[in-house]
Amino acid sequence: MTIMKSEILSRSTEEKVLPVILADIEQAAARIAGGVACTPLVRSSTLSERTGQPVHLKLETCQPIGAFKLRGAMNAILSLGDAERKRGLVTASTGNHGRAVAYAARELSVPATICMSSLVPANKVEAVRTLGAEIRLVGISQDDAQEEVERLIESRGLIPIPPFDDANVVAGQGTIGLEIVESLPELTTVLVPLSGGGLAGGIAVAVKALKPEIRVIGISMERGAAMHAALAAGKPVAVREEETLADSLGGGIGLANHVTFTLCRDLLDDIVLLTEDEIAEGIRHAAREENITVEGAGAVGIAAILANKVELSGPTAIIISGGNIDPALHQKIVSRAAP
Repeated sequence: MTIMKSEILSRSTEEKVLPVILADIEQAAARIAGGVACTPLVRSSTLSERTGQPVHLKLETCQPIGAFKLRGAMNAILSLGDAERKRGLVTASTGNHGRAVAYAARELSVPATICMSSLVPANKVEAVRTLGAEIRLVGISQDDAQEEVERLIESRGLIPIPPFDDANVVAGQGTIGLEIVESLPELTTVLVPLSGGGLAGGIAVAVKALKPEIRVIGISMERGAAMHAALAAGKPVAVREEETLADSLGGGIGLANHVTFTLCRDLLDDIVLLTEDEIAEGIRHAAREENITVEGAGAVGIAAILANKVELSGPTAIIISGGNIDPALHQKIVSRAAP
Protein backbone atom coordinates (compact mmCIF):
# COMPACT_ATOMS: atom_id res chain seq x y z
CA MET A 1 0.00 0.00 0.00
CA THR A 2 1.24 3.47 -0.85
CA ILE A 3 1.76 5.78 2.12
CA MET A 4 2.91 9.02 0.57
CA LYS A 5 4.70 10.51 -2.40
CA SER A 6 7.18 13.12 -1.23
CA GLU A 7 6.54 16.69 -2.26
CA ILE A 8 9.79 18.04 -0.89
CA LEU A 9 12.23 16.05 -2.98
CA SER A 10 12.75 18.94 -5.37
CA ARG A 11 13.98 21.16 -2.56
CA SER A 12 17.71 21.59 -2.22
CA THR A 13 19.22 19.47 0.54
CA GLU A 14 21.14 22.58 1.53
CA GLU A 15 17.88 23.98 2.94
CA LYS A 16 18.28 21.38 5.70
CA VAL A 17 14.56 20.58 5.54
CA LEU A 18 15.22 17.02 6.65
CA PRO A 19 16.92 15.98 9.91
CA VAL A 20 19.62 14.19 7.87
CA ILE A 21 20.98 15.39 4.51
CA LEU A 22 23.43 14.09 1.93
CA ALA A 23 26.37 15.99 3.43
CA ASP A 24 25.84 14.15 6.75
CA ILE A 25 25.98 10.81 4.95
CA GLU A 26 29.09 11.76 2.99
CA GLN A 27 30.79 12.77 6.24
CA ALA A 28 29.75 9.47 7.80
CA ALA A 29 31.25 7.55 4.87
CA ALA A 30 34.59 9.25 5.44
CA ARG A 31 34.40 8.73 9.20
CA ILE A 32 33.70 4.98 9.14
CA ALA A 33 35.98 4.09 6.23
CA GLY A 34 38.28 1.30 7.32
CA GLY A 35 36.07 0.17 10.19
CA VAL A 36 33.11 -0.93 8.08
CA ALA A 37 33.04 -3.01 4.90
CA CYS A 38 31.99 -1.64 1.52
CA THR A 39 29.75 -4.60 0.75
CA PRO A 40 29.22 -6.32 -2.62
CA LEU A 41 26.30 -5.56 -4.93
CA VAL A 42 25.71 -8.76 -6.90
CA ARG A 43 23.28 -9.54 -9.69
CA SER A 44 20.62 -12.18 -9.00
CA SER A 45 20.05 -14.14 -12.18
CA THR A 46 16.97 -15.89 -10.76
CA LEU A 47 15.19 -12.72 -9.62
CA SER A 48 16.23 -10.86 -12.76
CA GLU A 49 14.73 -13.60 -14.91
CA ARG A 50 11.58 -13.70 -12.79
CA THR A 51 10.95 -9.95 -12.99
CA GLY A 52 12.37 -9.18 -16.43
CA GLN A 53 14.47 -6.44 -14.82
CA PRO A 54 18.07 -6.42 -13.53
CA VAL A 55 17.87 -7.21 -9.81
CA HIS A 56 20.90 -6.84 -7.55
CA LEU A 57 21.48 -7.87 -3.93
CA LYS A 58 23.37 -5.53 -1.57
CA LEU A 59 25.01 -8.04 0.77
CA GLU A 60 25.24 -6.42 4.20
CA THR A 61 25.67 -9.99 5.42
CA CYS A 62 29.34 -9.39 4.56
CA GLN A 63 29.81 -6.89 7.39
CA PRO A 64 32.04 -8.15 10.26
CA ILE A 65 28.92 -8.63 12.42
CA GLY A 66 26.81 -10.04 9.58
CA ALA A 67 24.45 -7.04 9.42
CA PHE A 68 24.23 -3.41 8.27
CA LYS A 69 23.87 -2.04 11.79
CA LEU A 70 27.63 -1.63 12.17
CA ARG A 71 27.56 1.42 9.89
CA GLY A 72 25.29 3.50 12.09
CA ALA A 73 26.77 2.33 15.38
CA MET A 74 30.33 3.04 14.29
CA ASN A 75 29.44 6.49 12.99
CA ALA A 76 27.57 7.41 16.16
CA ILE A 77 30.36 6.25 18.46
CA LEU A 78 33.10 7.93 16.42
CA SER A 79 31.07 11.15 16.56
CA LEU A 80 31.40 11.21 20.37
CA GLY A 81 34.16 12.99 22.23
CA ASP A 82 36.72 11.06 24.29
CA ALA A 83 35.10 12.09 27.59
CA GLU A 84 31.72 10.79 26.44
CA ARG A 85 33.14 7.46 25.31
CA LYS A 86 34.87 6.93 28.65
CA ARG A 87 31.52 7.17 30.44
CA GLY A 88 30.40 4.02 28.63
CA LEU A 89 27.69 3.31 26.07
CA VAL A 90 24.20 1.88 26.37
CA THR A 91 21.53 0.85 23.87
CA ALA A 92 18.37 -1.17 23.40
CA SER A 93 18.36 -3.72 20.62
CA THR A 94 16.46 -6.53 18.91
CA GLY A 95 19.87 -8.12 18.32
CA ASN A 96 21.86 -6.74 15.42
CA HIS A 97 22.23 -3.17 16.70
CA GLY A 98 23.40 -4.50 20.05
CA ARG A 99 25.93 -6.66 18.26
CA ALA A 100 27.08 -3.64 16.25
CA VAL A 101 27.52 -1.43 19.32
CA ALA A 102 29.33 -4.22 21.16
CA TYR A 103 31.66 -4.82 18.21
CA ALA A 104 32.42 -1.14 17.66
CA ALA A 105 32.89 -0.58 21.39
CA ARG A 106 35.36 -3.45 21.57
CA GLU A 107 37.29 -2.12 18.57
CA LEU A 108 37.46 1.33 20.16
CA SER A 109 38.12 0.05 23.72
CA VAL A 110 34.87 1.55 25.06
CA PRO A 111 32.61 -0.16 27.67
CA ALA A 112 29.08 -0.96 26.46
CA THR A 113 25.84 -2.22 27.95
CA ILE A 114 23.18 -3.80 25.70
CA CYS A 115 19.54 -4.04 26.83
CA MET A 116 17.35 -6.64 25.11
CA SER A 117 13.96 -8.23 25.68
CA SER A 118 13.01 -11.88 25.92
CA LEU A 119 11.87 -11.80 22.27
CA VAL A 120 15.45 -11.48 21.04
CA PRO A 121 16.64 -14.88 19.70
CA ALA A 122 19.18 -16.66 21.89
CA ASN A 123 21.80 -16.79 19.14
CA LYS A 124 21.77 -13.00 18.89
CA VAL A 125 22.05 -12.57 22.65
CA GLU A 126 25.00 -14.95 22.75
CA ALA A 127 26.71 -13.14 19.87
CA VAL A 128 26.59 -9.89 21.85
CA ARG A 129 27.87 -11.63 24.95
CA THR A 130 30.82 -13.03 23.02
CA LEU A 131 31.88 -9.51 22.07
CA GLY A 132 32.33 -8.61 25.73
CA ALA A 133 29.45 -6.19 26.31
CA GLU A 134 27.38 -6.20 29.50
CA ILE A 135 23.92 -7.62 28.77
CA ARG A 136 20.61 -6.71 30.41
CA LEU A 137 17.63 -8.93 29.50
CA VAL A 138 14.50 -6.98 30.40
CA GLY A 139 10.79 -7.48 29.72
CA ILE A 140 8.99 -8.73 26.63
CA SER A 141 9.41 -5.88 24.17
CA GLN A 142 11.85 -3.36 22.72
CA ASP A 143 10.00 -0.68 24.69
CA ASP A 144 10.77 -2.55 27.93
CA ALA A 145 14.44 -2.71 26.96
CA GLN A 146 14.40 1.02 26.21
CA GLU A 147 13.05 1.75 29.68
CA GLU A 148 16.10 -0.01 31.12
CA VAL A 149 18.31 2.14 28.88
CA GLU A 150 16.73 5.29 30.30
CA ARG A 151 17.26 4.01 33.84
CA LEU A 152 20.95 3.33 33.19
CA ILE A 153 21.44 6.75 31.61
CA GLU A 154 20.01 8.31 34.77
CA SER A 155 21.73 6.07 37.33
CA ARG A 156 25.13 5.49 35.72
CA GLY A 157 25.54 8.40 33.31
CA LEU A 158 25.95 6.13 30.29
CA ILE A 159 25.84 7.60 26.76
CA PRO A 160 22.97 6.26 24.59
CA ILE A 161 23.56 4.94 21.07
CA PRO A 162 19.97 4.72 19.77
CA PRO A 163 19.15 1.84 17.41
CA PHE A 164 17.59 4.09 14.75
CA ASP A 165 16.18 7.47 15.86
CA ASP A 166 19.46 9.36 15.81
CA ALA A 167 20.93 11.53 13.06
CA ASN A 168 24.41 10.00 13.29
CA VAL A 169 23.02 6.46 13.22
CA VAL A 170 20.82 7.28 10.23
CA ALA A 171 23.74 8.91 8.40
CA GLY A 172 25.83 5.79 8.91
CA GLN A 173 23.12 3.55 7.47
CA GLY A 174 22.72 5.97 4.56
CA THR A 175 26.22 5.16 3.36
CA ILE A 176 24.68 2.05 1.80
CA GLY A 177 22.79 4.34 -0.55
CA LEU A 178 25.98 6.05 -1.68
CA GLU A 179 27.57 2.70 -2.48
CA ILE A 180 24.56 1.46 -4.43
CA VAL A 181 24.29 4.51 -6.66
CA GLU A 182 28.03 4.46 -7.30
CA SER A 183 27.91 0.78 -8.29
CA LEU A 184 24.62 0.96 -10.20
CA PRO A 185 24.11 4.48 -11.61
CA GLU A 186 21.07 3.39 -13.62
CA LEU A 187 19.23 2.34 -10.43
CA THR A 188 15.45 2.90 -10.44
CA THR A 189 14.20 1.13 -7.29
CA VAL A 190 15.50 0.13 -3.86
CA LEU A 191 13.74 -2.43 -1.65
CA VAL A 192 14.65 -1.81 1.99
CA PRO A 193 13.69 -3.68 5.19
CA LEU A 194 11.62 -1.28 7.31
CA SER A 195 11.52 -1.24 11.09
CA GLY A 196 12.36 1.91 13.04
CA GLY A 197 13.30 3.63 9.81
CA GLY A 198 17.01 4.24 10.29
CA LEU A 199 18.02 2.07 7.34
CA ALA A 200 15.17 3.05 5.01
CA GLY A 201 15.38 6.72 5.93
CA GLY A 202 19.14 6.93 5.54
CA ILE A 203 19.17 5.16 2.19
CA ALA A 204 16.28 7.29 0.94
CA VAL A 205 18.11 10.51 1.82
CA ALA A 206 21.22 9.37 -0.04
CA VAL A 207 19.71 7.97 -3.22
CA LYS A 208 17.06 10.64 -3.67
CA ALA A 209 19.57 13.44 -3.16
CA LEU A 210 21.67 11.91 -5.93
CA LYS A 211 18.78 10.79 -8.18
CA PRO A 212 15.35 12.06 -7.01
CA GLU A 213 13.49 9.75 -9.39
CA ILE A 214 14.65 6.59 -7.60
CA ARG A 215 11.82 4.80 -5.78
CA VAL A 216 12.48 3.62 -2.22
CA ILE A 217 10.08 0.95 -1.00
CA GLY A 218 10.01 -0.13 2.64
CA ILE A 219 9.30 -3.81 3.30
CA SER A 220 8.00 -5.02 6.65
CA MET A 221 5.99 -7.84 8.20
CA GLU A 222 2.27 -7.87 8.94
CA ARG A 223 2.93 -8.64 12.62
CA GLY A 224 3.66 -5.41 14.48
CA ALA A 225 4.86 -3.16 11.65
CA ALA A 226 5.41 -0.05 13.77
CA MET A 227 6.49 2.47 11.14
CA HIS A 228 3.67 1.45 8.83
CA ALA A 229 1.17 2.01 11.64
CA ALA A 230 2.71 5.37 12.51
CA LEU A 231 2.61 6.62 8.92
CA ALA A 232 -0.99 5.47 8.54
CA ALA A 233 -1.90 7.37 11.74
CA GLY A 234 0.10 10.44 10.77
CA LYS A 235 2.14 10.30 13.97
CA PRO A 236 4.15 7.83 16.07
CA VAL A 237 1.84 5.36 17.80
CA ALA A 238 2.26 2.43 20.17
CA VAL A 239 2.18 -0.97 18.45
CA ARG A 240 2.15 -4.35 20.19
CA GLU A 241 5.35 -6.26 19.45
CA GLU A 242 4.75 -9.79 18.18
CA GLU A 243 6.89 -12.80 17.43
CA THR A 244 7.89 -12.92 13.77
CA LEU A 245 10.47 -14.51 11.52
CA ALA A 246 11.57 -10.92 10.80
CA ASP A 247 12.53 -10.44 14.45
CA SER A 248 15.01 -7.66 13.67
CA LEU A 249 12.13 -5.56 12.39
CA GLY A 250 10.24 -5.73 15.69
CA GLY A 251 9.72 -2.95 18.22
CA GLY A 252 8.16 0.49 18.22
CA ILE A 253 9.53 3.69 16.70
CA GLY A 254 9.20 5.69 19.93
CA LEU A 255 6.36 8.11 20.64
CA ALA A 256 8.90 10.95 20.81
CA ASN A 257 10.50 9.99 17.48
CA HIS A 258 12.20 13.05 16.00
CA VAL A 259 14.27 11.76 13.07
CA THR A 260 13.13 8.62 11.28
CA PHE A 261 9.37 9.21 11.24
CA THR A 262 9.94 12.44 9.31
CA LEU A 263 12.34 10.78 6.86
CA CYS A 264 10.04 7.84 6.15
CA ARG A 265 6.96 10.04 5.90
CA ASP A 266 8.56 12.38 3.39
CA LEU A 267 10.80 10.05 1.38
CA LEU A 268 9.37 6.54 1.17
CA ASP A 269 7.35 5.89 -1.98
CA ASP A 270 5.58 2.76 -0.79
CA ILE A 271 5.38 0.22 2.04
CA VAL A 272 4.76 -3.49 1.53
CA LEU A 273 3.72 -5.88 4.31
CA LEU A 274 4.45 -9.61 4.24
CA THR A 275 2.97 -12.71 5.86
CA GLU A 276 5.15 -15.13 7.79
CA ASP A 277 4.90 -17.70 4.98
CA GLU A 278 6.09 -15.09 2.48
CA ILE A 279 9.08 -14.21 4.67
CA ALA A 280 9.93 -17.90 5.02
CA GLU A 281 9.86 -18.27 1.23
CA GLY A 282 12.32 -15.38 0.97
CA ILE A 283 14.69 -17.16 3.35
CA ARG A 284 14.34 -20.39 1.36
CA HIS A 285 14.97 -18.68 -1.96
CA ALA A 286 18.08 -16.93 -0.61
CA ALA A 287 19.52 -20.25 0.52
CA ARG A 288 18.49 -22.42 -2.41
CA GLU A 289 18.87 -20.03 -5.33
CA GLU A 290 21.29 -17.31 -4.18
CA ASN A 291 23.46 -19.49 -1.91
CA ILE A 292 23.32 -17.02 0.98
CA THR A 293 22.13 -17.41 4.56
CA VAL A 294 19.69 -14.62 5.37
CA GLU A 295 17.63 -13.86 8.47
CA GLY A 296 13.95 -13.03 8.16
CA ALA A 297 14.44 -9.26 8.15
CA GLY A 298 17.13 -9.56 5.49
CA ALA A 299 14.92 -11.69 3.27
CA VAL A 300 11.92 -9.37 3.02
CA GLY A 301 12.97 -7.67 -0.22
CA ILE A 302 13.36 -11.03 -1.94
CA ALA A 303 10.08 -12.17 -0.40
CA ALA A 304 8.21 -9.12 -1.71
CA ILE A 305 9.29 -9.96 -5.27
CA LEU A 306 8.40 -13.65 -4.91
CA ALA A 307 4.97 -12.69 -3.53
CA ASN A 308 4.38 -10.34 -6.50
CA LYS A 309 3.88 -7.41 -4.15
CA VAL A 310 6.20 -5.00 -5.96
CA GLU A 311 6.37 -3.95 -9.60
CA LEU A 312 9.81 -3.19 -10.99
CA SER A 313 10.47 -0.81 -13.88
CA GLY A 314 14.24 -0.98 -14.17
CA PRO A 315 17.45 -1.89 -12.35
CA THR A 316 16.65 -2.69 -8.72
CA ALA A 317 18.69 -3.12 -5.54
CA ILE A 318 17.50 -5.27 -2.65
CA ILE A 319 19.09 -4.58 0.72
CA ILE A 320 20.03 -7.93 2.28
CA SER A 321 20.32 -6.40 5.72
CA GLY A 322 21.59 -9.33 7.79
CA GLY A 323 22.27 -13.02 8.03
CA ASN A 324 22.19 -13.65 11.78
CA ILE A 325 19.51 -16.32 11.91
CA ASP A 326 19.52 -19.22 14.34
CA PRO A 327 21.08 -22.16 12.42
CA ALA A 328 18.44 -24.65 13.56
CA LEU A 329 15.60 -22.36 12.53
CA HIS A 330 17.26 -21.69 9.19
CA GLN A 331 17.65 -25.39 8.49
CA LYS A 332 14.01 -26.01 9.42
CA ILE A 333 12.77 -23.30 7.07
CA VAL A 334 15.04 -24.20 4.15
CA SER A 335 14.27 -27.92 4.32
CA ARG A 336 10.53 -27.35 4.34
CA ALA A 337 8.62 -27.42 1.05
CA ALA A 338 7.22 -24.08 -0.10
CA PRO A 339 3.50 -23.62 0.73
